[in-house]
Amino acid sequence: MKVRIKPNMTIAEIVERYPDTVDILIKYGFHCIGCALASYETIEQGAKAHGLSSKDIKKLLTELNTITKKLESDTSK
Repeated sequence: MKVRIKPNMTIAEIVERYPDTVDILIKYGFHCIGCALASYETIEQGAKAHGLSSKDIKKLLTELNTITKKLESDTSK
Protein backbone atom coordinates (compact mmCIF):
# COMPACT_ATOMS: atom_id res chain seq x y z
CA MET A 1 0.00 0.00 0.00
CA LYS A 2 1.30 3.43 -0.94
CA VAL A 3 1.76 5.56 2.16
CA ARG A 4 -0.03 8.85 1.74
CA ILE A 5 -0.24 9.88 5.37
CA LYS A 6 2.95 9.85 7.39
CA PRO A 7 3.46 10.43 11.14
CA ASN A 8 5.22 13.75 10.54
CA MET A 9 2.30 15.32 8.62
CA THR A 10 0.27 17.92 10.47
CA ILE A 11 -3.31 17.19 11.43
CA ALA A 12 -4.48 20.20 9.41
CA GLU A 13 -2.55 19.02 6.35
CA ILE A 14 -4.19 15.59 6.53
CA VAL A 15 -7.69 17.00 6.95
CA GLU A 16 -7.16 19.52 4.16
CA ARG A 17 -5.89 16.90 1.69
CA TYR A 18 -8.21 14.12 2.80
CA PRO A 19 -11.39 15.52 4.44
CA ASP A 20 -12.90 12.03 4.59
CA THR A 21 -10.35 11.09 7.25
CA VAL A 22 -12.12 13.22 9.86
CA ASP A 23 -14.34 10.36 11.09
CA ILE A 24 -11.30 8.15 11.69
CA LEU A 25 -9.48 10.94 13.52
CA ILE A 26 -12.50 11.55 15.74
CA LYS A 27 -12.74 7.81 16.44
CA TYR A 28 -9.18 7.99 17.80
CA GLY A 29 -9.94 10.98 20.02
CA PHE A 30 -8.90 13.84 17.74
CA HIS A 31 -11.79 16.13 18.59
CA CYS A 32 -9.51 19.13 18.12
CA ILE A 33 -9.32 18.98 14.34
CA GLY A 34 -10.21 22.65 13.97
CA CYS A 35 -8.15 23.99 16.88
CA ALA A 36 -5.01 26.07 16.50
CA LEU A 37 -2.75 23.15 17.42
CA ALA A 38 -3.91 21.18 14.39
CA SER A 39 -2.05 23.54 12.07
CA TYR A 40 1.39 22.68 13.46
CA GLU A 41 0.98 19.50 15.51
CA THR A 42 1.84 16.31 13.66
CA ILE A 43 -0.44 13.29 13.68
CA GLU A 44 2.14 11.45 15.80
CA GLN A 45 2.42 14.30 18.33
CA GLY A 46 -1.35 14.59 18.53
CA ALA A 47 -1.76 10.85 18.98
CA LYS A 48 0.76 10.80 21.83
CA ALA A 49 -0.90 13.82 23.44
CA HIS A 50 -4.20 11.93 23.32
CA GLY A 51 -2.62 8.92 25.02
CA LEU A 52 -2.33 6.58 22.05
CA SER A 53 0.30 3.87 22.25
CA SER A 54 2.78 3.17 19.44
CA LYS A 55 0.60 0.23 18.43
CA ASP A 56 -2.50 2.47 18.33
CA ILE A 57 -0.63 5.07 16.25
CA LYS A 58 0.38 2.40 13.74
CA LYS A 59 -3.23 1.21 13.55
CA LEU A 60 -4.46 4.81 13.09
CA LEU A 61 -1.99 5.42 10.25
CA THR A 62 -3.01 2.14 8.60
CA GLU A 63 -6.69 3.11 8.75
CA LEU A 64 -5.98 6.60 7.41
CA ASN A 65 -3.91 5.25 4.53
CA THR A 66 -6.50 2.59 3.74
CA ILE A 67 -9.25 5.17 3.36
CA THR A 68 -7.08 7.53 1.31
CA LYS A 69 -6.19 4.65 -1.04
CA LYS A 70 -9.89 3.83 -1.43
CA LEU A 71 -10.79 7.47 -2.03
CA GLU A 72 -8.09 7.92 -4.64
CA SER A 73 -9.07 4.73 -6.47
CA ASP A 74 -12.74 5.79 -6.43
CA THR A 75 -11.92 9.19 -7.96
CA SER A 76 -9.71 7.69 -10.68
CA LYS A 77 -12.60 5.65 -12.13
